[in-house]
Amino acid sequence: MTSEAINHFQFDAGGLIRDYPPKWRDHNKKIVFEIACGSGAPFEGEIVYARWAERQLPEAVTERWRFEVRPGVFDYAAPPDPATIAWHVNFADPEMLVAYGSSLLAQDELQCAEHPVLGSLRQALMASGVRARTIDGEGRPTPVTISGVQRRCMIDTLPNLSAGRPGGLYGNRFASAPEEQIRAATTALCPPTISNILAMAAPSYGSGAYSREEIAAIARTAFTGFSAARCESERMGGPHATTVIHTGFWGCGAFGGNRTLMTILQALAADLAGVDVVFWAFNEAGLKVAQEGRSVYEQERDSTSAVSVLLDRIAERKLKWGLSDGN
Repeated sequence: MTSEAINHFQFDAGGLIRDYPPKWRDHNKKIVFEIACGSGAPFEGEIVYARWAERQLPEAVTERWRFEVRPGVFDYAAPPDPATIAWHVNFADPEMLVAYGSSLLAQDELQCAEHPVLGSLRQALMASGVRARTIDGEGRPTPVTISGVQRRCMIDTLPNLSAGRPGGLYGNRFASAPEEQIRAATTALCPPTISNILAMAAPSYGSGAYSREEIAAIARTAFTGFSAARCESERMGGPHATTVIHTGFWGCGAFGGNRTLMTILQALAADLAGVDVVFWAFNEAGLKVAQEGRSVYEQERDSTSAVSVLLDRIAERKLKWGLSDGN
């Protein structure tokens, strides 16, 4: 498989942190960073950043790949098979990692807090005059892959009544939490684990039923991103490397996307790109929605292999935009 990289840069993680330290504008983010650095493990390893040009969708679905739905949130566990390379989706803003240093703690910002060298990467790109964007000036998707990123800590954002966090720490609750709650919920990882990040931006703030054009654009974005991850996996692990994408309700939080539709289209993109997917559905309600979305896709795929027909049929379901969750 080949995809076109718009740019492809290599960085030393230690040099990034030293020369372009993350700029935290929130007190609680600074506490997390202190804990992330406190283990004594050095920032090290090679960070590879690549931004990818949009790919057009194939004409037909010719393969079927694993699409597994799980409850819960990303655990970043290493694949049991060393020939498998895992990627975790960053539910990105068009301006990649733009709010990493703010008081926000949605999926994007949580990932950056646990992988603080991502903030340094953004600072380095801006200092070099490189626009870190996941959508180009004409609105076309340009997903970004970032490999070799240390996960230095983990933040427990889930509700925990006994720990005094009945609403959890996700989203806007993070900023107002007292310092002792932030420290209790954050655990340094020593040694750090290594993650590969796939940043791609979903469309945002639509209304009514999705149009055929919107559906096709989302499918192209996911296909481009999944294909880029596969290309990088093969660069890292050889032509026979298996790629697994860890994702979830991409674009369904602040951006107000439809959970069923975003499940369907990521399942389609996985088959077209030739990658396995682990879909993290958060809770039992999310698990039901994701399983239904997977079933809808499989039903349509079993009746036709033509991608244009699949997109027509998905559009005919008149799935509607949701509302932003405010995070």
